[in-house]
Amino acid sequence: MITRSKEVIVGVDNAGSKPGWPEIAIGLAVLSILGIGGALALVRVGIDASMLGLILSALSGVAGMAGFIAAFSLRIRTWHSFGVRTTTWRWLGVGALAGIGTFFVKSLSILAYVAITGDHRAPQEIYAAGASNGGWTLVATTFCLSVVTPIGEEFLFRGVVTSALLRHGALIGVVGGAIVFAVFHGANMVFPAALITGLVAGEVFRRSRSIWPSIMVHVAVNLPTIPVMVLVGTTT
Repeated sequence: MITRSKEVIVGVDNAGSKPGWPEIAIGLAVLSILGIGGALALVRVGIDASMLGLILSALSGVAGMAGFIAAFSLRIRTWHSFGVRTTTWRWLGVGALAGIGTFFVKSLSILAYVAITGDHRAPQEIYAAGASNGGWTLVATTFCLSVVTPIGEEFLFRGVVTSALLRHGALIGVVGGAIVFAVFHGANMVFPAALITGLVAGEVFRRSRSIWPSIMVHVAVNLPTIPVMVLVGTTT
């Protein structure tokens, strides 16, 4: 994953080797079936709220990785075509620092969204329920949301969607990928946060040409989420 060199050494990918619309379609279809469909099915089953929250905290990452695997398997591709390539410690640090800044900006965007729309729905509260059944559930839910989810979602949304859209230029690639990412988070207070996260992760991905720095952005954004939600819930 990491190389000691100061710069990322990459070859120039042939445009024909890049993923395209078929990969986007199959990847998002699998995500929808497993992620959205699976979540709705689990809710209807009537699982205990704490267990449901724990499962859902991992589901989007698992579904995202399944979507990536489906897209990768559609046609013969190299890992590099999806941005799965070595990177440097410098780029990993850039991703982490960008993610920390993004966490604060996206938090402000949520407050702005609520103030403007009056919409207080918090779909991610179920994750806090998953972390509220003892110390191990706090650790497990935090791990799922800050490691499993970023890896799965970045492989799909940056590795497949953004890589494919970058064929049409940086603006379409980064902004288009971020919009798709945000849309899949729903029309709620998470939308602006997902949009900002997608823009930053997409730009870091485009510049580094590697999936790992964008994963670091996503990890840094998600890592404080569960502890903050649990803390707020216990102090209100």
